[in-house]
Amino acid sequence: MLHNGCVLLLDRNQERLDYLRVIFHFIDYELEMLGDVASLKQRLADRDKDKCISVLLGPDFSDEEKRQLIDVIKADAGDIALLQLLSKDEATPGAPAESPCLGALTIPTQYEELIGLLYKAQLFQESCRTRTSGQRPLELFRSLSGNSRATRQINKMIEQVADTEATVLVLGESGTGKEVVARKLHYNSSRRGKPFVPVNCGAIPADLLESELFGHEKGAFTGAINARQGRFEMADGGTLFLDEIGDMSMPMQVKLLRVLQERSFERVGSNKTVHCNVRIIAATHRNLDEAIKENRFREDLYYRLNVFPIEMPPLRERRDDIPVLVNDLVARIEKEKRGSVRLTPAAVMALTQFKWPGNVRELANLIERLAILYPYGVVDVKELPEKFRVGMATAESMGELPEITTLGTEPGVVESVPRLPLEGIDLKNHLSNLELNLIRQALDESDGVVAHAAKRLNMRRTTLVEKLRKFGLQRTHETTGI
Repeated sequence: MLHNGCVLLLDRNQERLDYLRVIFHFIDYELEMLGDVASLKQRLADRDKDKCISVLLGPDFSDEEKRQLIDVIKADAGDIALLQLLSKDEATPGAPAESPCLGALTIPTQYEELIGLLYKAQLFQESCRTRTSGQRPLELFRSLSGNSRATRQINKMIEQVADTEATVLVLGESGTGKEVVARKLHYNSSRRGKPFVPVNCGAIPADLLESELFGHEKGAFTGAINARQGRFEMADGGTLFLDEIGDMSMPMQVKLLRVLQERSFERVGSNKTVHCNVRIIAATHRNLDEAIKENRFREDLYYRLNVFPIEMPPLRERRDDIPVLVNDLVARIEKEKRGSVRLTPAAVMALTQFKWPGNVRELANLIERLAILYPYGVVDVKELPEKFRVGMATAESMGELPEITTLGTEPGVVESVPRLPLEGIDLKNHLSNLELNLIRQALDESDGVVAHAAKRLNMRRTTLVEKLRKFGLQRTHETTGI
């Protein structure tokens, strides 16, 4: 949500100042006017992490003054975003190519344009301060994010088994976060300071997997020009994560079973026994019970691995986690210095309606794509790819619900009430969508004038402004005028 802030206006035109001051007061933002670059430099030097998020540059400054301004911002306020002020007939900003300019604000100003630019400047500042603060804990992205009952239960199971030597079998569809669970188990165990070694059993050809796991001696087979450690030796003292264990060949399963029983093995081409102190965590997206019936997986190996099973639910069964996951995925992008992006509540709501066949991995890919398409921007429902908008309830779709008539609260009044579908509905989402669509209708019928729309909705103008911020409602024709 856009918070109250302050913008420094570098301009010499009193008429523009008066116009912008009214608009910024309307959206609860402060506007400070400065007449030259020297005044701006002094103001930035005096600030102490206050609410200033942006410098708004007027159109009357020369290229030399613009370059001086850019130098001041880079030297004294790297977290301050530069925005340019344009008249309606100017097509593009006139800042030099090296300018840290995030965008331009045209006069007369539109609500969508102004709120979007201020939000962009806010995200830019938050991202800059996050990169330099060093406050983000190391374990942030080793966590399993979410508030749903299923996620809380999984986290509780991880806490219970993490600091034991029990073998863990993680089950679930592709992309549900099985490796995240494995890493969290290792991170919270006494083996935390030792290696965590993952190996994808399904990605390595069957004839090479033995060498990959157990290592080989020089000359053991064609191409073995040097002796090589296997993954078991690399993980000594730590954790070996066997991903996609269900894709392992039957002969290899026999060899793995012996290692799990004896805790020892021989390299390929050697008869010297190597003892290993390794904790095993295995994972698969396959149904191992069915694989056992079809003689594709050994039953004795299954019971050896299945000491402590953890089943990961698909994302479609824990949709309450999606808002938290979105925030964490954005935080990861920011931590890796790959920009930032924000989603409006309506956009997040749309994501909760999607089926997510690719689970958390698909969600992560979407957030990364949005950060590239809308850097430091705000993504509403209409900016989401079409397939993510299909499940979003709209005014039209809500209107298709069968209706019943009932007596209203006032004598002689008949109300039309949607009938509850047999499969039920998400009441919170339904009411939120209803409120959003009524606000949109009021704005449409009031030609985008917020004060008039508030009157139609029988609410205070400031209350409606807050709701516009809550929903991230952006309009192509709505003005901030009176």
